[in-house]
Amino acid sequence: MTNQQPIFYEVTLQSDLSLAHALEEHLRREHIPAILRTGCFRHIRFDVASAGRFRTCYQAEAQADLDRYLQDHAPGLRSEFQARFPTGVTLSREIWSACEFWESR
Repeated sequence: MTNQQPIFYEVTLQSDLSLAHALEEHLRREHIPAILRTGCFRHIRFDVASAGRFRTCYQAEAQADLDRYLQDHAPGLRSEFQARFPTGVTLSREIWSACEFWESR
């Protein structure tokens, strides 16, 4: 394990209500497992805020792992996602660097 802090790649999705169920199922059953299989991320978390609003948080060990994902895997996965949901879903992507962690005992 490295001494550097992990990198978090976060994607927030907002979908039309008519697509919310299909989008959630696709993310949970196909898209996120495919991303995990790339080996670029240590953990992936999936959150639901409200009907049609979702967030995924991908934890990479290092920037190099995220870079590898973005270069080698993201274009194809994004293309597949766009073909499945050509309209009705907007998303934003952000990269976060962990600064410090606190834990209770």
